[in-house]
Amino acid sequence: MRTKLSTLLFLTMVSPALAATTPLDFGKHNANEPINVSADAFLADIKGKTGTYSGNVIVTQGKMRLRADKVRVNVIDNKPDKIEATGHVVFDSASGTAQGDTGVYAIAPRTITLNGHVVLAKDKNVMRGTVLVVNLITGAATLQSKGENGGRVQGLFTPPPQKPTESRPQPTTNP
Repeated sequence: MRTKLSTLLFLTMVSPALAATTPLDFGKHNANEPINVSADAFLADIKGKTGTYSGNVIVTQGKMRLRADKVRVNVIDNKPDKIEATGHVVFDSASGTAQGDTGVYAIAPRTITLNGHVVLAKDKNVMRGTVLVVNLITGAATLQSKGENGGRVQGLFTPPPQKPTESRPQPTTNP
């Protein structure tokens, strides 16, 4: 019983510190802001209700930015429903960067999902997995590793430098 209590207290104290240092803290995002898309080229498929942007595609919404080689916007009732990104997908936010092979921004639930070789980075902290899901409303994110690295998520975290302690002079004794 005592071991369980001490473990619970330890986790309660350490969890906020870990959460503050991991690149999974995406913070809240105003997902109601307009979505801006720019690219080198655009192809519309009116029957398929899609628009495909290609070449150096940049999608922005507020302070969030998604970059990719190609982005397809699916439309329902003349409104964007889903944005699918392929090729060198990079999701930038104030709290860090996430990269993946493919990505989907589901507009209605306000989630971004990256798949493939997913890498999250903030400063010197790095996490790796195969599936990242970020809820833009709550800021919550989950990272999984399916089939890669033995099915385990990997993380490398660099602690902040320790401040040097001032050396105090040793008292001298007179014999």
